[in-house]
Amino acid sequence: MSRNSVGTVLNALRQAGRRIGATTRRGLVFTLLFTAAGGMLARAAYLQVVHKDFLQDQGDDRYLRTVEVSAHRGMILDRNGEPLAVSSPVDSIWAYPPELLKQRERWPALATALDITPAELEQKLAGRETRQFVYLRRHLAPSAAQQILQLKIAGVHAQREYRRYYPDAEVASHLLGFTDIDDAGQEGLEKTFDAQLRGIPGSKRVIQDRLGRIVEDVESLRIPQPGQALTLSIDRRLQYLAYRALKTAVLENKASAGAAVIVDARSGEILAMVNQPAGNPNNRSELHGDLLRNRTITDVYEPGSTIKPFPVVLGLESGKWTPSTLVNTAPMQIGRYTVRDTHNYGTIDITHVISKSSNVGVTKIALSMPAERLWQLYRNLGIGAVTGIGLIGEQAGVLRPFSKWAEIGHANHAFGYGFSLTILQLAQAYSVLAADGVRRPLTLLKREQPLGPDDERRVMAASAVRQVRAMMEEVVTKEGTGLKASVPGYRVAGKTGTSRKIVAGHYTNRYFALFAGMAPASAPRLVMAIIIDEPKGGAYYGGTVAAPVFSQTMGSALRILNITPDDMPTMKIAGAVPAIGAKP
Repeated sequence: MSRNSVGTVLNALRQAGRRIGATTRRGLVFTLLFTAAGGMLARAAYLQVVHKDFLQDQGDDRYLRTVEVSAHRGMILDRNGEPLAVSSPVDSIWAYPPELLKQRERWPALATALDITPAELEQKLAGRETRQFVYLRRHLAPSAAQQILQLKIAGVHAQREYRRYYPDAEVASHLLGFTDIDDAGQEGLEKTFDAQLRGIPGSKRVIQDRLGRIVEDVESLRIPQPGQALTLSIDRRLQYLAYRALKTAVLENKASAGAAVIVDARSGEILAMVNQPAGNPNNRSELHGDLLRNRTITDVYEPGSTIKPFPVVLGLESGKWTPSTLVNTAPMQIGRYTVRDTHNYGTIDITHVISKSSNVGVTKIALSMPAERLWQLYRNLGIGAVTGIGLIGEQAGVLRPFSKWAEIGHANHAFGYGFSLTILQLAQAYSVLAADGVRRPLTLLKREQPLGPDDERRVMAASAVRQVRAMMEEVVTKEGTGLKASVPGYRVAGKTGTSRKIVAGHYTNRYFALFAGMAPASAPRLVMAIIIDEPKGGAYYGGTVAAPVFSQTMGSALRILNITPDDMPTMKIAGAVPAIGAKP
């Protein structure tokens, strides 16, 4: 083969190789492109179909969130609609740690605005690098929170909340109780009616940016439901009057504590419930156990002479005794015990047994009847059982079975020893005296409907009760032990009491001073019971220490409620023409 032929063949082979190589490369490239596209489509399908929910959740976590919308707590109102507890809007400052941790150079300024030290701020964030939400400061005034937000520190935000506020501060603190920082009831009515008062938070879906800031509200998921309002039987005006008088008595007599209750005898509504000492629930840091105890329902006492009207009622009901029956009150012996009075009053009638507060006289009345009758009367009055007003922590007191009394126990129960009750139970018992022997249920909630026959229970004869009320009016005279309970313009029926304190199972020379009474005595409307714990100012008798609280409170309360006076002096008007038939 010639050299030219060989060259021609080689050239042909080179051209064929170039054509085959270009085709293969093009095929390879197209194959790779198609494979990549197919892989991408497969991956997209995999992500969209298989992992759709996971990826959607991850995206929503970064941008679409569901946040809580606070609901304010229901108001607590007095019987006239005056606020006793309200929820005020406040702002709480919170942080998104992953962002705030990148802003360490801004921490000193943030700490200053929060009124904490940089070390305290660092402690709040320590170990929470992956958390989405951390409180930095709770319940700031909206203006203070706005000043913090104006620092424009990434990861720092505000959240609207509500804080409980008590307009009357310590005046009603034991009754109302208080809420914690999350607005949940902790004591008193706030705890008892927490389910009713607490609102139901709402929720909404929002869009947040990468710094956690809400940039858009998407939709409302649940509308917040505010808590229900609670309307009490308490009259804010009477609550203040009773509190002021009680606090004055406790301070002036250097007493350890005190408590008082006012009840509307016609409806059973509690109009005031006050205690000393007291704390301000608007400042939780001040509150401790001694300032939180509602002594009107938690502390029990031997009632002393305040119980004496009830054995006398039994005596009159029995027919063995009348208001004019005479009784020798010289000291009497019962076994190895001697029953005596502060003074030997000699022979006196039953009216003076009450007005002079004779232990001997009331003992002889009680011993003339079976012990079971006195025990049953006390039970019917509510002694030894809670009143049913619903407050958490209420005590029932102690009333032992009559079979365990023995004769001296029978005597002790006649003049207020050997059993115990709360000051609320004493007010309840005196409400029965005021209601002509009918017991009506007590309540702390305003009655919207009048009581019916099924709500009332007769426990004493009306005629006997009226006779004893007349005797109790003699207590509040110069001849009785309770003159300092008198109220100008009104007739008052009441009874003083002084009982020894028991410490470590033994009676001491420390005392409780008590007074319980009602006004106007001609048609009783208001009942008040007071106890002063351990007065140390020299005097310790109920008529000296507790009776003035009644007078100072009732004098204004009766007029505020526009209750007609029943003891106004007859006025002689010059030139007045006498009525026909009137004697000159």
